[in-house]
Amino acid sequence: MVRSVKPPVTDPTDRPRAAKIRFEAADALVLATLGVFVVLTVAFQRRVDRWPVLVVKNAVSGLVFLAAVVCTRRIRPGWAWFAARTATVSLAYAWLFGSVAKLQFIIHGRWLDGLVLGFEDRLFGVQPTIWLERFVRPWLTEWMMFCYVVYIALYPLVCLVIYRGRGKRALEECLLALGLANVACDLGFILFPVAGPAAFMGTAYTVPLDGWLFTAVGEFIRTRLHYVGGSLPSPHAAAATVMWAMCWRYSRRLAWVLAPVILTLYVATFYCRYHYLTDTIAGIATAVAALTLTPRLVRWWHRRSASV
Repeated sequence: MVRSVKPPVTDPTDRPRAAKIRFEAADALVLATLGVFVVLTVAFQRRVDRWPVLVVKNAVSGLVFLAAVVCTRRIRPGWAWFAARTATVSLAYAWLFGSVAKLQFIIHGRWLDGLVLGFEDRLFGVQPTIWLERFVRPWLTEWMMFCYVVYIALYPLVCLVIYRGRGKRALEECLLALGLANVACDLGFILFPVAGPAAFMGTAYTVPLDGWLFTAVGEFIRTRLHYVGGSLPSPHAAAATVMWAMCWRYSRRLAWVLAPVILTLYVATFYCRYHYLTDTIAGIATAVAALTLTPRLVRWWHRRSASV
């Protein structure tokens, strides 16, 4: 007598690898932003230097991003998948930040730092970044620069802790919140272009920012990796706030460990003359808005995906 063998129980979501690729909300955000940048570049081509090149670069980057997303979906969940997914989305946000540089003048055609300086003078009676010169010390500058630079390492660290502790869905929520904050900052650079204190009024400072290792790294980032502008809202303050809030939700212990670093980072943005105080406050407000919107978008995206 031959016994019948029951077919294995399979997860309905475990489809063949050739099946339709399911995109996440962060993927849609990246592609939509690239599309907006292409439209703006063409619409304001007279104010964009070498605009055809920028259009082609954004179009190609969109295709590369799509290919990376498709390839990542074929990797089984685990360390390799996490590394590929986090790198794909994080590098896409970095590309968007760099791509918006040539779009900063399409509306106003000039820097609006004077408006920020006038606002801060009326509000505080002083210019905060210059007022802080009285407290500049090498050891303090080194600590400030450390907190400003370590932000780069926080991206993968926070994402890793969230992924290991809460899984893919929590990671995607974190990536989406970071994306919303970053994209909002990118659009802010277009709507209100600000060069930043070091570029706009560098000669007003009389006390140099002396330090050691992290000060040198911070200055390397300023001169080699940053471009003039990209200031209001502060992406550093926005993304740091999102990461801190996500840690508070998913890893309270890490949130407490990061508290002195994040709080110092807020001050470091204008102590180290990367931003005005207004930029930092606007960055925090942008993060709060992104964190508020993210759960609603996540729920909507999951309902939409389930109905497709």
